[in-house]
Amino acid sequence: MSGSERPHRLSRAQWGIAVAASIAAPPTGGERMGAVVGGVEPSAYADRWSRDVRAVVGVAPTGRRAVLGWPHVQPEGPGTWDAAALDRCDRWLDAVLAAGLRPSLSLVHLDLPSWIEDAGGWLARDTAFRFADFADEMGRRFGDRVTRWVTVADMAAVSVSDYVAGMCPPGRGLGAAGLPALHHMLLGHGLALRALRGAGVRGEVGGGLPLMGGYAATGDPWDRIALERFESWTNRLFLDPLLLGRHMVPEDGVSPVDATGCVRPGDMEIIATPQDVLGLSWFAPCRVTTPENLPVVLPPRSSFWALNDVNRLLVRLGFALTPFDEVATTAYGWPIMPEGLADVLSAVHDIYGDLLPPLHITDVGMGDMDTPGPLPEVERKRRALFGSRLSWLADVLADGMDIRGYEYWSVTDNLEWVVRYARLYGAAVCEGEPVPQPPIPMDWVRGAAFAEPGPVGAVGASRMVLCPPPRSR
Repeated sequence: MSGSERPHRLSRAQWGIAVAASIAAPPTGGERMGAVVGGVEPSAYADRWSRDVRAVVGVAPTGRRAVLGWPHVQPEGPGTWDAAALDRCDRWLDAVLAAGLRPSLSLVHLDLPSWIEDAGGWLARDTAFRFADFADEMGRRFGDRVTRWVTVADMAAVSVSDYVAGMCPPGRGLGAAGLPALHHMLLGHGLALRALRGAGVRGEVGGGLPLMGGYAATGDPWDRIALERFESWTNRLFLDPLLLGRHMVPEDGVSPVDATGCVRPGDMEIIATPQDVLGLSWFAPCRVTTPENLPVVLPPRSSFWALNDVNRLLVRLGFALTPFDEVATTAYGWPIMPEGLADVLSAVHDIYGDLLPPLHITDVGMGDMDTPGPLPEVERKRRALFGSRLSWLADVLADGMDIRGYEYWSVTDNLEWVVRYARLYGAAVCEGEPVPQPPIPMDWVRGAAFAEPGPVGAVGASRMVLCPPPRSR
């Protein structure tokens, strides 16, 4: 594709910014999240993002997405609604529309009402139906003004990352016993789609999930097998039920979700309810290896965040993560590989083809891109990465993939719990914050991690790997 064609294709997308803040939450004033960060108003960061988009694409972003805030709207239980919270939602929507912008809403980001949590959270099947009731009420109240509805903003964080792996707060970490939470969340998503449409909403409806891209660490065939396992337990864990109407089946031929006994007749049809648009989050690619190769490919020193805790879980699934060799990283420890998003989108399209609904890229923040420095230099680096990523994305559009929108999340309001709220995830680069460099315990890597490996079967010859090796330009 020529350079002159790229802006034309990209300009057709809907551009926007998003925050994790709840529009139903009462104002607290003066706090750091969503207020003033590093002495700069959040609107200033939105303006910088607008300038970046205009410089690269030639259009200004007009979309604004926020979270409704179920705990604030329905704090007391079924059938009751907080009038003040609903009024705050009304005023936010009216203000966005009055500014000539397009409002989008996520029904759920991470948290649930306390009465839902007390009843078991997503482990309880009833939560799916209470979520549908919430979606129905919100659709009836706000459906005439919202241009796009996202049922669950991050399907992984609220299900497997919490209930199964224990990596996200509150970190239940139940292992296989937590998989019903994944099924019930997906069921709630499907029921919410139907509820929103039944309420007569005018906007598009769909869900949101993180897209994981991986590259084999070496040319070893076992690393390719490990990559296949990685993709089964990330992308296919969600995309198979959403698009194929069945839960992911790994190489042993048994669906781990079905094995829990939580799936009932008719559930998968509801989960596979067609979506108008599917939101995909993107952070950074992973370098995947077989556990037996980890001591060989893992460098003696690394600042790849959370590698220790992550691999303690992953080795039992037959794969592990290791940093990329000679690849620049953000201060957050993420590899700067702008081709990663295009690679995984292209590969997912190759697998699911016409079953994929139109896509909306919903989470592409830099995650503390750099250590503090002169603002022009920070902006230059951010814009360079943004432009390079879009250059690759334009190639995917040229291949026929339907990408309807692209959002920057988050602007300023999201303090990261995975590093004990010590760093900000967003466009802001705050002064005086240390760069996290968690140590990797090499004694564990070279010994205890492989003392009791989990069962690993043979991979069928027909099995496909989602992510190809990095493409050359």
